[in-house]
Amino acid sequence: ELTAYHEAGHAIVGRNVPSHDPVYKVSIIPRGRALGVTMFLPEEDRLSYSRERLESQISSLFGGRIAEELIFGEDSVTTGASNDIERATEIARNMVTKCGVSQKRGPMSYSDDGGEVFLGHSVTQHKSVSDETAHTIDGEARLIVDRNYERAQNILEENIDKLHAMAKALIKFETIDTEQIDAILAGKE
Repeated sequence: ELTAYHEAGHAIVGRNVPSHDPVYKVSIIPRGRALGVTMFLPEEDRLSYSRERLESQISSLFGGRIAEELIFGEDSVTTGASNDIERATEIARNMVTKCGVSQKRGPMSYSDDGGEVFLGHSVTQHKSVSDETAHTIDGEARLIVDRNYERAQNILEENIDKLHAMAKALIKFETIDTEQIDAILAGKE
C-alpha cells in the first residue's frame, strides 16, 4: 500500500508540472532494489534541459515521499525516497554549480571536474570556491529544493482524490499504463 501511494505520488506530480516527460507506466512490482517504479517516456532525444524542466523533475522526484507523508503521517515516511532525494539534490546542485541556470549565482561554473579517474582523486582535489561562495551555493540549491518540494506538496494536496484512486488501482492491478493513468486523472473509474 505504501509503495502504491509512493509511486502514485510520482506519477501525479509528473503529470501536473510543465515540461515533464509523460508518465507511461506505473508499477508496484519490485525491480532490483526498487519496490516500485514510475516510468517516464521522453518524447524526443534531449541534449539540453531548461530550468523549468529541471525543476519539474525535482518536483516529481519528491512526489513519492510527500504522498507517503500525506497518507501515512510524518512518522511513517520510509527510506524508500532516499534515492529520489539524492537525485533531486544532485539536480539542484548541478543547476547552481554546473549549468549556469541559478537565479542568484548566474551563468558561472563552480564545479571543478578535473576528470581524475583513479581511486585517490579526492586527495588531489583542491578547494575551488571560498567558504562564502560554498555557503551561497548551498543556500541556492536549498531554495530550489524547497520551492519544488512545496510545489509537489500543493499538487498532491489538490489531487488527493486522484492519489487515492491511483493507489487503489495499483494495489488491484500492480501495473497501470497511460490509458489507465489518463482515466484516473480525468476522474474516471
